This record gives sequence, C-alpha cells and structure tokens, in this order.
Amino acid sequence: MTDATTLPLRNPRTGQSDGQLPITAAAEVAALGAGLRQAQSTWAERSIEERCTRLDALADALAARRDGFLDALLADTGRWHESVIEVDGTIGAIRRWAQQAPACLEDAAPVEEAITFIHSQQTWVPYAVVGVISPWNFPLMLTLIDAVPALAAGCTILAKPSEVTSRFVPLLREALDTAGLGEVFKLVTGAGGTGQAVIEAADQICFTGSVATGRKVGEACARRFIPASLELGGKDPALVLSDANIEHAARALAWGSFVNGGQSCMSIERVYVEAPVAEAFIAALVEEASALELAWPDPKQGQIGPVIAASQVELVRAQLADAKAKGARALTGGELVDHGGVWCPPTVLVDVTDDMAVVAEESFASVLPVMVVADEAEAIARANATEFGLSAAVFTQSPERAQRVARQLQAGGISINDACLTGMVQTAEKQSFKLSGMGGSRMGTASIRRFVRARALLINTGIASPWWFPAA
Repeated sequence: MTDATTLPLRNPRTGQSDGQLPITAAAEVAALGAGLRQAQSTWAERSIEERCTRLDALADALAARRDGFLDALLADTGRWHESVIEVDGTIGAIRRWAQQAPACLEDAAPVEEAITFIHSQQTWVPYAVVGVISPWNFPLMLTLIDAVPALAAGCTILAKPSEVTSRFVPLLREALDTAGLGEVFKLVTGAGGTGQAVIEAADQICFTGSVATGRKVGEACARRFIPASLELGGKDPALVLSDANIEHAARALAWGSFVNGGQSCMSIERVYVEAPVAEAFIAALVEEASALELAWPDPKQGQIGPVIAASQVELVRAQLADAKAKGARALTGGELVDHGGVWCPPTVLVDVTDDMAVVAEESFASVLPVMVVADEAEAIARANATEFGLSAAVFTQSPERAQRVARQLQAGGISINDACLTGMVQTAEKQSFKLSGMGGSRMGTASIRRFVRARALLINTGIASPWWFPAA
C-alpha cells in the first residue's frame, strides 16, 4: 500500500516492492532550507581545520556503520561487489577532501599591485545552502561527492537522493549526527516534486542524472539566477588501435563496460577497433564477456548485478530489439533474463551501424557494440560523432600515438590503456563536454573551490590616490 506521503521501495533482485519511502513535503523542504541558511554563518566561521575534523569524523562514522550501508545498498541496487567499492571509496574520498581543503581555501596574504600603494587580498565566500540531487546508480557516493567538498568550503547541504535508492538515508543521518554535522547537512526523500523544492530552497544546485532532467534543472536554476553544476549522461567510446595489446584491451573493456551491470555514466558503451586487429580483439572480448556470470542467486557470487531501475528495463529491451532488427548480431548475451528482477547478461554486439539506438543513446546496461573502422582518423571521427562528451579510452602501445589521439577526443577524461579511470583517479581535474554536463570539476582541488565565490579586498595603504578629486 502507498499513499500521498510515501513511495514504494523496489528490490531489483526480486522485482518486488518491500518498503516505503517517506515523501518530504515542499513546505518541510523550505523550512529545512531556511534553517540551514541560519546555521551556515556559524559553520562558515569555524576554521577550515575544524570543519575538516568534522569530515574526518564523518568518515569514521561511515566506517563504523559499513555493514549497514552495504546491506542498504544491496537492497536498493541488487549488487554486492560494487557496493563494497562504493562504501570504501566514499570513506577514502571524504578523508582526501578533509586533507586537501585547508591549503585550497586558506585566505592569501595581501600582495602589492602594480599600483604600489594598493594591496589586494584574495578571500573566498561560500554559498549558503548547496542543494544536491543525486542518482540511483551509486547512491551513497554520488550524494556525498558534491556534499562533502561543499561542507569543507563552509556551505550547508540540502540533499535528495534518488527515490529508487534511498534506503541508506536513515543510516547517513545517524552518521551525520555522530560526526556533529546534523545541523548543517539535511537529507530529504521523494521524487521530482521534492527535487523541485530543493531547487527553490538552495543557493547552488549539484545535479547528477539524465540530460532531459538536467536540462529542466538547469532551466529552473537559471530562472532563480543560481549556479547549477550538472553531471549528465555519457556514451563513452573506446578506440582500440592497430598496435594495441589486444588481450589487455579486451580485459579492460570487459570491466569498463560491464562493471555495475553497465549502469554508470562513465561505462564504455561503444568500441571502435581498427580492421587489422578487429577479429582478434572481438574474439578476446567475447572470451572475457563469456566468463562473467550473473550475481544470482547469491549476490556475492558472479559479477553482473540486476538492472537497478525498473524504468530502464523496457528501454534496454527496446534498444536490443532495434539493433537486431537492423542487422546486429549478439556474440554473447542479447536477451534480458528474468529472475523476478531483470538481469542483462554481458552482451557483445557486432555488425552494428550508427543508426541503431544502442549506438546513439545511453544504454545503462551490460551492452557493448563493437564497430570496425578503417583507420585512426575514422575511429576519432566516429567517437566524436555524439552529443555526449563525458569520457573515453584509447588503447595503443605507442605513447606518442596515445597522446595524439587522446587530445583529439571531445571528452573531459581520457583513459589510456585502461577504462573508466575517471572514477578511480580523483585528483586530476576534468569537466564534461557537450550535453554531458556543465560546471566546475568534481575532481582535484577544483571540486572544493567550486563552492566558493572569489572576493578581493583592495586596500589603499594610506596614499592619496592620484585619480581623486583635488582636495578642497
């Protein structure tokens, strides 16, 4: 049973609703936002070191509740191994931000300008309330990837995780209270209406999700004249060049495409392989994909979890049907499997053409189309022929060729001789290209600096300025 105040929680392994998610009403969201705005000035007045001590305490509180977070993520996403990576990676990321923030945000000493009697001092002003609207594929990490650096910067947080995967929220509230952050970080739950209320209550929005919803979020923020940081969809290509290590490329791309059941914006979703090595590469990729197993019935066995969001099932089924109708062949997988919940076995498609939906649209499933190209130039051109520009990968044993090709790809993070490194290496700055998003980098020290506005103090050291009106 559901009513106007709850939403059903679905278990993707069984396909059954087995819980209820409270809907935070718009009026309550507004009240929480107002309370955060009042609390923010006190929070920002604390030293950076003290704020970061609280963040370290949050990492400790998450670590102490690790088993509970794993159980909540398993119930919501149906996958185990990626949940372990997500929880442990989140704890490590919090500690890294706490370590980086002091040097990143410290006020600079005054410096002498070209006008020698004028000194300038760079200072930073945090946004009061940062709203975070996060998706369902990595629910804990993608809620905190924006929230934690914003807290370090002196902001308060109003966060709404996806209604598909919100079972971790009570545990995170408990961890926040333990770390002394409960007054400056509030979590709300619900669907689109709750998200809209967050936009109305915040001074800056961080959204992760689809291009269609991200466009609406960006438009809503523009009407309020507040900044929006949008991390949207991807259709990441991999280029396997003629001098690549074929076995290495096949192993990397099997992981980069099929990890988390392909349900990641940074998943490899297209492969362009040069003709001289295409046969050998496809055979090696099929061997790797065929060795992967569904994590069923035991979620701790096998590598491929279920399709997490029910809304994705028919989308994936339609993409596979469209590809087959237009001549594509599945060398592995190719059909969804129903165990109550729905699984997409690792699927390698060949004889793929650019007019197929599986090439043009984000898939969010364990589906990898492989296309043979004549040469490097064709591979680059077809990799760039997309509205997305999140990340990409290049495989070649020539460092010079890798640099040349990577610099021509229209994406924010390029993995060389590996896949999805943008999710594993979080110190190098990158931004989204094209419709994959807008706003500052989530990686590197820029991930913290994007939550403050620059303010300059311009100081006359006591000299009468020559441009003043003459003294009376």
